[in-house]
Amino acid sequence: MMGHDAEDEAEEEEEELERFDDFTLASSWERFISEIESVWRLWLVDGPKNLLEKGAAQVGTSDNLYKATTELKYDMKSYSMEYYFSHKHSGKVMGWDCTLHDLQLYFGVDEFLVIAPQSASGVVLDSPEASKLLSAVSIALSNCSSPLPAFVPVHDPSRKAYIGIQNTGTVFTRRFEGDRIGSQVPVKLMHLEGLYELFVSKFAFSSLDFSMHLFNVQFTMKLTYRTLPNDDEDDYMQGSDAEKSEFRVDAGGDLRLKMQWDDDCPWSVWYSAEDPIKGFELTTIWSEKIIQSSLEMAEVENSPPHEGQNWLLVPKFSEAWHADHRGNAIGFASQLSLLVKALELSFDAQFLEDFVSVEAGSDNLRSSGSVPPPSAVDRILKELFHNAVAEQADFSEDDHKSSRAVKGAPLESLFAKFCLHSLWLGSCSIRAIAMLWIEFVREVRWCWEESQPLPKMPVNGKIDLSTCLINQKLQMLAICIERKREANQEFYDATDGKDELPGPSSVEDGQANDDFLYKRVSTTDVNGKMDIEIINRIKEADIQHGGDSSNGPVSCNSNQSDWRRGSAGFAGSLMLLNSYQRMHSPFTQDAPLMTEDMHEERLQAVEAFSNSFSFPGQLEKEILLSDMSSFKAANPDAVFEDFIRWHSPGDWETDDTKQTQVYGTQTEDSWPPKGRLSKRMSDHGNFWRKLWNEAPALSASEQRPLLDPNREGEKVLHYMETLRPHQLLEQMVCCTFRGAADTLNKTAHGDLSEMRIKLDQLYLTIASMLRPLQANQVSQGSEVFQDLQRLCVIFEQVEKLVHLAASVHRKLLQAPRLSGAIFSCCYKFYLPRTGNGSSRSVGVHEEFDQIQKQAVRVADYERHLVADLFTPPSANQSWRKVLSMGNLLNGHEPVVREIIFCMREGKSLDHYYAAAAAAAAGIAAAQSSRHDLETYRMYIRGTSDDLQVALSVVSCD
Repeated sequence: MMGHDAEDEAEEEEEELERFDDFTLASSWERFISEIESVWRLWLVDGPKNLLEKGAAQVGTSDNLYKATTELKYDMKSYSMEYYFSHKHSGKVMGWDCTLHDLQLYFGVDEFLVIAPQSASGVVLDSPEASKLLSAVSIALSNCSSPLPAFVPVHDPSRKAYIGIQNTGTVFTRRFEGDRIGSQVPVKLMHLEGLYELFVSKFAFSSLDFSMHLFNVQFTMKLTYRTLPNDDEDDYMQGSDAEKSEFRVDAGGDLRLKMQWDDDCPWSVWYSAEDPIKGFELTTIWSEKIIQSSLEMAEVENSPPHEGQNWLLVPKFSEAWHADHRGNAIGFASQLSLLVKALELSFDAQFLEDFVSVEAGSDNLRSSGSVPPPSAVDRILKELFHNAVAEQADFSEDDHKSSRAVKGAPLESLFAKFCLHSLWLGSCSIRAIAMLWIEFVREVRWCWEESQPLPKMPVNGKIDLSTCLINQKLQMLAICIERKREANQEFYDATDGKDELPGPSSVEDGQANDDFLYKRVSTTDVNGKMDIEIINRIKEADIQHGGDSSNGPVSCNSNQSDWRRGSAGFAGSLMLLNSYQRMHSPFTQDAPLMTEDMHEERLQAVEAFSNSFSFPGQLEKEILLSDMSSFKAANPDAVFEDFIRWHSPGDWETDDTKQTQVYGTQTEDSWPPKGRLSKRMSDHGNFWRKLWNEAPALSASEQRPLLDPNREGEKVLHYMETLRPHQLLEQMVCCTFRGAADTLNKTAHGDLSEMRIKLDQLYLTIASMLRPLQANQVSQGSEVFQDLQRLCVIFEQVEKLVHLAASVHRKLLQAPRLSGAIFSCCYKFYLPRTGNGSSRSVGVHEEFDQIQKQAVRVADYERHLVADLFTPPSANQSWRKVLSMGNLLNGHEPVVREIIFCMREGKSLDHYYAAAAAAAAGIAAAQSSRHDLETYRMYIRGTSDDLQVALSVVSCD
């Protein structure tokens, strides 16, 4: 029994052992194959979707190629096995997609495996080791019945050399081999004829004369041309350009030759930007065709690029545009960032003089930047004041529709120019800004004291309350200076030419003299007081003014016309209540101009005395008193009720509904009009009636002006001289952002809708993020400064797009469709990186190569315009004296030539030499069907210095 039990246990153990593979006897190489097989089976089970969820990485610039990676060990070495797969499987790779992986382009595969050592070089330097690795992968894939091709990188990494194998699942096996010649390319292989014979030699008998036999070789070619750089110093002073060149001084005071690409761009007044587009690459693609001899290849090489079926154009960007070096480039954005830092430091002192003083109190003040030299400040002041006297600012151009949402100043205004100049003075430090402001205010005071016009400021119209307070104050001061100048001029004209005043002999033409007597101008002297002699002489002239009332605005039908003054004409058909005379509308003074802070003070006063009914009227006392005096002068027999009927018709109530009391419609039958004052006007002690009783009968020209230019001008200067540093910097930040955006908005970029939309968004973003500054809600250490720095990043992104749009537009001015398409492609990949205000790279790094995928197709009617971009090279630009590659475009040879040769045979052929034998016999094979097998494929990428060749061969094992 014991013996039987032992035998049964032995049999059971043997059966269990038969169920498992015994790896104790397997070699390390067999275990390595098994490990590759197990990993590959897991990847097959997961599939592309699960592999992506497990962290498969995207490869390069392709949006449909990913790789899964694992680590393997064999013989004390570590290897990396990478599975390259497509999320959307499309089968065999076709065409010249520049986002393809090198192996896809070299060998025409879709998905593949790569196994390489984990070393510094990443390639297998030992040939036996490479063959062993490839055999291991091939066996593992064969065990899994997988037709996936596998590759091993070999030789030196710079050679991009590979060997590979693919089991097709039939009797055929495909083998791959690729290598590169890095120098001393044979002359024969620089020409299409030699490359064609190289391919034919892989399947034809070596003893054949290839030039005398015909082979049905499928051929396709891609040529890439690149415009020469235009920054050669020798080209600056050639031809007519040298004659037309001129020198100019930029905002920094540097004398430079006017030969920059952006000299006609609006930002060139302040800085010169590097051209974002250094040139273009033109790709011409020759569709697949059958080549039967080397002579045909020679003809193709002599053909012009215009015979290529497809033309694709791609811009080449400068390093500065797409590299990560924010802060190194000079532009509005970089200087705005410095201005924001100056704003943050402005809270460290109470007065601007503290920053300029050498004995500044704290170390922080002394370290807040250097004081610029006086010559730099004088140059800016000369530009702002003295050079601008002859040319006043042009405010006729409409601003951007969203520009006024930013509380700054018009681009051509004095304060806007001051802010933009300050960006480039002394690294835009707080000390430099303080020094410039102090000198700026001194210059403004000089203009005031000498009654000199304030440059770049309008002197007509109302105060623009949508601008910043400093701009409002400067506008007020400019108007005050103009009023002083007019008063002085009229005073001197009147005193020096008394005999020229109109008299009885000169008033026969009443209308001509009315223009002098009743125009609404100030006749006061510099102290705001009316010259008595002038008043008397005007009265004398007015008494002599007689005639029919139809000839002028003044009624002269009675002796009352002897003392009627300042009439602008009849007030419709209104009649005076007591005298039954026609009512006259008087000339009145304009309401006094007020800045934003003056309106706020008046509003606060109204709120403080809101219980007083008459207080709002008291605030308007001067204006109301002036209107009453003008009305009395024009209507000597008028009563208070007449003034109410003219000035405030709503306060005159009528009892008779049949009587028409609409303004200007009384008739003689309805006289006298029946009505009464409203309740508020008829109350006892009414403020308006008291004011009417006090008002003298003076025409507008005889009254004291409502706006006292001396008082208001001094108030403006006091405000500017006592302005706190943070108040100045807050307004400067708002004004500078708006001015910089307005400057970029003036750039001519053609009909690029994306650029217009981006600029619209920029204005709205600026207005939103600057709102705390406009509301005076910023304090030291506030989070607003971080928001402003993010705004600077956003501004830099848009600024770079504007540079790009301007460059594309100028280079392709005659091809608007092409320039718009190129900018749209760039904008598509740049857009996700804008608008977030991140301080990371504002460029596009290596990812911007995706634009190559969106190369713009050139229409047939645009080819001659694109060809003109490739101007014939000069002797200095020709870096090769002998052109060797053919297919010249205006004297330019292709910088890269890519060719694919293919040989196809029917699957029914038993041996791959059959086609070569048929070709050797001179028999032309029939056109291969879509089921034919690609037995030979050679990819060639050549330049004038190197040659990359990749060959795949199908063999019958």
